[in-house]
Amino acid sequence: MDLRNRIFTEEDRPQFPKRAVITAGMPYGNKTLHFGHVGGVFVHADAFARFLRDRIGKDNVIFVSGTDCYGSPIAESYRSLCEKGEFEGTIEEFVEKNHKSQKETLEKYNISLNLFAASGLGNSKDFHAEYTKEFIEKLYENGQLEKITTSQFFDAKAGVFLNGRQVVGRCPVENCNSDKGYADECSLGHQYMPEDLINPKSTLTGETPEMRDVVNWYFKLPDFNELLKKYTDELSQKENVRPLVYNTIKEFLVPPIIYVKNEFMEDYEKVKGEMPEHVLNPAANKTSFSLEFKNLDDRDKAKHVLNHAGIRFRTGKALVPFRLTGNIEWGVPSPVMEGEEGLTVWVWPESLWAPISFTKTYLASLDKDKDEWKKWWCSKDSEIFQFIGQDNIYFYGIAEMGMFMALQGKGDYNTSPEEGQMTLPTLVANNHILFLDKKASSSGAVKPPMADELLDYYTPEQLRVHFLGLGLGLRSVSFMPKPFNPKAQENEPDPVVKEGNLLANVLNRLVRSCFYTAQKYTNGKMPVKEISKEVIDEAKQTIYKYEQLMYRHEFHNVMNVMDTYIRNANKYWSKYISEADKTENAELRLQTLADCFHMVRVATVLMHPFAPTGTEMVLDYLVFDESYFDWNRIFDTNYDFFKGDEHQLKFLEQRVDFFTRHESQY
Repeated sequence: MDLRNRIFTEEDRPQFPKRAVITAGMPYGNKTLHFGHVGGVFVHADAFARFLRDRIGKDNVIFVSGTDCYGSPIAESYRSLCEKGEFEGTIEEFVEKNHKSQKETLEKYNISLNLFAASGLGNSKDFHAEYTKEFIEKLYENGQLEKITTSQFFDAKAGVFLNGRQVVGRCPVENCNSDKGYADECSLGHQYMPEDLINPKSTLTGETPEMRDVVNWYFKLPDFNELLKKYTDELSQKENVRPLVYNTIKEFLVPPIIYVKNEFMEDYEKVKGEMPEHVLNPAANKTSFSLEFKNLDDRDKAKHVLNHAGIRFRTGKALVPFRLTGNIEWGVPSPVMEGEEGLTVWVWPESLWAPISFTKTYLASLDKDKDEWKKWWCSKDSEIFQFIGQDNIYFYGIAEMGMFMALQGKGDYNTSPEEGQMTLPTLVANNHILFLDKKASSSGAVKPPMADELLDYYTPEQLRVHFLGLGLGLRSVSFMPKPFNPKAQENEPDPVVKEGNLLANVLNRLVRSCFYTAQKYTNGKMPVKEISKEVIDEAKQTIYKYEQLMYRHEFHNVMNVMDTYIRNANKYWSKYISEADKTENAELRLQTLADCFHMVRVATVLMHPFAPTGTEMVLDYLVFDESYFDWNRIFDTNYDFFKGDEHQLKFLEQRVDFFTRHESQY
């Protein structure tokens, strides 16, 4: 929806929850943070968390994330580094080292988490293990778990079962562009059964592994297909949910399908009678025909027929049982049910409810009651906003939603939980943030810059506003930092500093002009004048538009609105202060100064979530308290914060900058 030319009124203002939990995708504990972690998720989550603190009160917002400590990626990285002699110590010490590094990086970028926890460290480890047991046992009690015997990769040469990242092959899902398929998921998040992985190899020995039977617990995700369809239909009607979310979920809510190359049509005709009932689509795409089945069991039987006949095929996206447990040693212990002992919980499921564990950990640190977390996660007064990357929509939008629905009771599931039942989170999914026009991954061919490296060339606020201005909610966008771009020409501008220049040049100039003029003509006091109607009206419309866009998480459009407002404020200053100086009109000068101090107020409050350091410095020089950022007072003027008939500003020395460029840019 284009809001640029719409006139808003008080009745148009969106409704925000009484309380909110903000979460950001958890980085694995086997690495430090690259730019994508910060620029693709954390900055966006932080801007919204800061906005909500201003909008509904800081005591009504909890922002949590943490290091994802468990799972085969961590275990495999640890094994590899120890083998190379690049790390000495326990796996827990390995994770703790990376956790501390991640926490320090986020602090450098002013990510204002209430708690950056770790699923396998400290108090959060205990809370997480306890809640994991409670969560899984509740699913079991509600009849939504099943034991499934499957084949798991076994490296006969190494004499061990292989988990997750210890197996690499090609994803079997049709049209998947992943560069890596692992044991039962690919790098793009597609799920499949291990035996479907194409050309698997053990990362331990390079050998082709065997398949051996293992028993694990699975969540009955396919049972929630119809309910998830209803859920996605409801999502499509919500203004604060991106089409990327519900369109991606819908891709998986289809009947089980097998794709077969057209060249195998004659071979298929010979064996189709041996397969369960299905529908043939001879023109599924240019190179394949498809076979649609009623359920997964029928599709699996057909796969065996095709395999036996030597017919190559790939499976389509569909819901499959969601594995909860495995046999990896480095994991959260699974509760013992029906005598199945020695299992640990697979990392993806437990990372989905980890934010609940972290919320409980944070509230416990405040000496809150043990059930206080339910006011945040199980109340109609509260909303959970989960900021994620598009590759993780399957897990958060399908598996998590299905499991949260399954916690409601035995068979009585719906998409609108009752008070006291688990709230279904609002997902804010970003498209890929590319690096130099290519998808960047620390495990891929294109190595992205680490988040800390960028701070050698840019300030945190320059990077924050640039990442927020990219429009990742609309499409995948490339990050093109000039110092890291070998194709950049010496005389061409650096695209990363464009948004930052709005602050460092334009807003900075306006703020300094107001202070220096007040120091010259009003003894450093804020002039007391009624604010011009046109200034009040423009401010009001800007606030209304900003609020609508923040509700929709359209951060790039927020930057566009603020660009217009800040530049208009500078034009207003230049026009009228020049006229006042030229005509020696003291009254016009005071009126212009009062009007522009109001514009500074509006710009400062609205930019606070995006550029907290600079805006809080402005507040310090204005000599007002933090209620200045409180949206209960968003339409107040500066004079509403006076304690008397006049207000003394803090003295501003020459050449002091509120919003700065990095020293390397001078």
